[in-house]
Amino acid sequence: MELKPSHLNQAAESGLISHQQADQLWAFLSERSHDTPSFRFSHILYYAGGLIAIGAMSLFMTLGWERFGGWGLFFIALAYAGAGLWLTEFLLNRSKLPIPAGIIAAFVVVLTPLAVYGLQVALGWWEAGQVYRDLHRLVDGRWMFMELATLAVGALLLWRYRLPFLVMPIAVTLWYVSMDLTPFLFNNEDLNWDLRKTVSLWFGLFMLVLAVWVDIRTRHEKDYAYWLYILGALAFWGGLSLMNSDSELNKFIYLCINLLMIAVGAMLSRRVFSVFGGLGAAGYLGHLAYDVFKDSMLFPFALTLIGLGVIYLGIYWQRHEQAISRYLRGFLPHEMKAHFDRLH
Repeated sequence: MELKPSHLNQAAESGLISHQQADQLWAFLSERSHDTPSFRFSHILYYAGGLIAIGAMSLFMTLGWERFGGWGLFFIALAYAGAGLWLTEFLLNRSKLPIPAGIIAAFVVVLTPLAVYGLQVALGWWEAGQVYRDLHRLVDGRWMFMELATLAVGALLLWRYRLPFLVMPIAVTLWYVSMDLTPFLFNNEDLNWDLRKTVSLWFGLFMLVLAVWVDIRTRHEKDYAYWLYILGALAFWGGLSLMNSDSELNKFIYLCINLLMIAVGAMLSRRVFSVFGGLGAAGYLGHLAYDVFKDSMLFPFALTLIGLGVIYLGIYWQRHEQAISRYLRGFLPHEMKAHFDRLH
């Protein structure tokens, strides 16, 4: 539930706290909330601006930049990184704004592969016709130097600044590494689409396990596991959902996995599992409607009842969410259960 000043005023009118305490508590919570990511307008501007700047130096890098040559790209990236580090220090230590500081620090991490690429071009490591922006669409083991350097810089800045958003470029880079490392592991230079989906699924599962471990180790400090959960769930669910199957049994197993994701989301109080699980369950119902029962007269009525049942389930969930979560956490090992109970 989102806490508002009116809630504290109602508590004061009910005699639970004084009006002075309500004002002081709201001032305290407002000050603390500035450091917590949310959908407030200022935070949306932070992330929008940061993603535009990050995209400009990665996904949206134009061919025109190749005209600067290797040394030009290398020194431009260093200059940008130096300015980014200075701005990170200023925002974090002088302005006390950790969210934009984390975004700028992530921008510095994203500059690392550009700097390494420029250095490689300057040293003659790349033949003519290959450009930097291919990094984001082609699987090639030669990108590994850039990715390993990016992981090193990301880990160094995360150790230096302890800003959770820095986990995002590290997690994305780990996904790149998994894709570029696969041809060597499977002795397959032409990584086919089916293998990519399998790699994405298993990498996503690994990332989710890592997220749970990080969650247990650090959640009492800052939410370092947030981006690991999001990117891990995206990689796992995306790889799973893109797999083709002509078997109704496999499609039903897909539904069960998505329902399990919803249960895990409730168990860990991580809604990202519930979102992707809900999308997968809805996709399965769509398959039933358009493929299995497309000529059935009764299926629309059955689907209507299912929809009403889902609405009722949502109402029940809203009223008993904490009790359901506690019950599901009862299946966890004792130490994990105690940890998540303390958090929630």
